Order: sequence, then structure tokens, then C-alpha cells
Amino acid sequence: MNLHEYQGKELLNSFGVRIQRGIVASSPDEAVKAAENLHQETGTSWYVVKAQIHAGGRGKGGGVKLAKSIDEVKSISNDILGMQLVTPQTSAEGKTVHQVLIAEDVYYPGESETSEFYISVLLNRSTGRNMIMYSTEGGMDIEAVAEETPHLIFTEEIDPKVGLTSFQCRKIAFNLGLSGVAFKEMTKFIHALYTAYDKTDSSLFEINPVLKTSDDKIMAVDSKVTIDDNSLFRHKDYVELRDKREEDPTEVEAGEYGLNFVKLDGNVGCMVNGAGLAMATMDIIKMAGGNPANFLDVGGTADAKRVEQAFRIILKDPEVKAILVNIFGGIVRCDRVAQGIVDAYKNIGDIGVPLIVRLQGTNAEEAKKLIDESGLKVESVILLQEAADKVAEVLA
Repeated sequence: MNLHEYQGKELLNSFGVRIQRGIVASSPDEAVKAAENLHQETGTSWYVVKAQIHAGGRGKGGGVKLAKSIDEVKSISNDILGMQLVTPQTSAEGKTVHQVLIAEDVYYPGESETSEFYISVLLNRSTGRNMIMYSTEGGMDIEAVAEETPHLIFTEEIDPKVGLTSFQCRKIAFNLGLSGVAFKEMTKFIHALYTAYDKTDSSLFEINPVLKTSDDKIMAVDSKVTIDDNSLFRHKDYVELRDKREEDPTEVEAGEYGLNFVKLDGNVGCMVNGAGLAMATMDIIKMAGGNPANFLDVGGTADAKRVEQAFRIILKDPEVKAILVNIFGGIVRCDRVAQGIVDAYKNIGDIGVPLIVRLQGTNAEEAKKLIDESGLKVESVILLQEAADKVAEVLA
């Protein structure tokens, strides 16, 4: 589950991470009030207006602007709110901006210059350990840094039996070229950031940039936070932070029916039970010359209602030219799924695209008989290769 910048910063602040203070607003008038409150709280007279969407690169799309007065806060907020913000991480259509964060300007003048760093905490899946990735090149696309100057990216792995040590925090601060007060502040920042990542059961905490101010404070100027969905039962208060407006509406609908669905850019819809079989089915579709239009796992307790809803969700994609149903009956009975397919087909009517069904496992013979005797336009197959051949045939 992804969080907005302001939500991520609130989490960070609760664990003692210094943040760029700000107030979220949903209208220009609220933005003005936020700026006035921020002025009273911090004394700032310049403000940063930030679009709140689940995507990076907001500044490149015009979603982050500096306001040097209250009047500019109102006019800039009016321009950003409601816009379709297109960034390198959104689709061509972009995302609608529903909220803006009015934040204090922390790039104030001082005796020393400011510095920007990149710091993230994530899981290194190849080693099974948490890892802190960091660089002196903050404020830039970390992908570009990795490609063009990989020697400027450092990593520090954390032994789960020991946890993050003070030595590692000091090593990170040293590699970032800090000394004196800034060095001590960075070690505190790293420790608090890792604690926040660990205690919230997150899969990613990315701060870009982490700012060293001119008076040697270390703070998070941005935040990208992803909470592990599998841990939400331990953090029921975090569920309320979910913004469904930022998610694919089809995926949201699928989740409400207990379907594991991810939309892809293909032409063959998939309905499968089990993630492993789903991946194999997608491979078969590719080998047959097609492209999977989705990942859809109906689970091990598929009934007629769930199967029907799965069909309806797949058919919402106008690019779908065929549907392949591939079910292995272990826990679920194949004849029950077959009856669900027949009922769904009749309730929906002519689905308008070829339907290929492969049911193997418990009561597979009864299932094939149900499909074959239904009188519906359904291609029933036994072998996985037959399914692939049928996909190639209908797409030809």
C-alpha cells in the first residue's frame, strides 16, 4: 500500500525523524489557511506547494512550485488542484491531483551551503536482508545515477540477528562526506529512519532528497513509503491511509471480491487459481504469440459468483481478444468452477471474445462434460499445449 508524501512524513515524524513541516489542503482556500498556520508555527514566508499523487517526478510535470507569498500559494494551488499531472512514473493520461501539501521552505540562507542526499531502506531479496541504499547525489533520478555513476551509490546490509548498529550509522554519515554537527545529526536520522521502516512493516522507505540545511540540520524533504499489505492486520490504523483514488479502479473492484488482479498491457485475459499456475499460464500465452492482459488469481475457493465477477472484470479491458481459463482442481472442484463458468456466461450473455477453458484435477471429467454440453461457444481442452494452440488459433 503506497502512501502520499504527507502521510509518509507524518509516520517518519512519529518515529523521531526530522521532516520538512507542512499541512495538506484540498482547496485553494484551505491552502491559504495552511500557509498562514505554517507561518505562525515556523516563521516561514516562502512555501512549497506540492501535488499529492502516488508517483515520483512531480516537479518535472509542474506539480511542485515555490510560492513567495500567501497570494502565490492560492494561485499556484488553484493551478495544481484538479490538474492531470503527468510525470515519468505515470501513464500518458497522468493522475488527477486532489490534494496539495503546503510545506515550509527549508532552503534558507546560512553560513554554509545546503546538501542533498538520497537514502532508502528496502529488502534485498537476493540476500533476504534489509538494506540501506544511499548516495551523495540526492534530488536526482537514482536510476540515472546508478546507470551513469554507479560508484556514487552505497549500500549497507543489516544482519537481522543484530539489527542496525551505531557503527553502520556512522559509516553511512562518513561516506556521505559529513562531519561535525551534521555527522551526528545524520547518524540520528539514519537510526530513526530504519526504526520507522522496521516498526511499520514497510517494504520501502525512500527519502529523496534528504537535506542538510545551512545550519547543519538533517531532514526529510520528501518521502515515498510503501507498507507491506500482508502486515496490515497488525496495523489496522494504517488501512485508513489508503487512497483508492490513486489505484487502478479495476484492481480495487477485484480486491473487493477477493480476486488477486493486476492489469497488464496485453490481449489475452487470464483466469487462473494459484499464483504459480498463473505465471505458467502467462508464459504459455507469450509462447503462443499473445500477450497476457492481466494476472488474475481466483483463489482456491472459486464459486459461481466469484467466477462471474472475474469475467466481468476481464471484459472491462477493450484490448482483450480472447480469454483463457486454466484451473487446477486441488482444493476447488473443477465441476463447481465449470458450473460457475456456464452460469456466468449465461448471466453476462455473449461475451464477444473466444473463451478457452482447461480444467484439470478433482472432477475434471465432470467439468469437461458440463462445458461441452452447455451449448455455449467455449473451447474445452485437456492439455496445456492444447490451450496454447487454441490461443494461437483464435489470435491468428
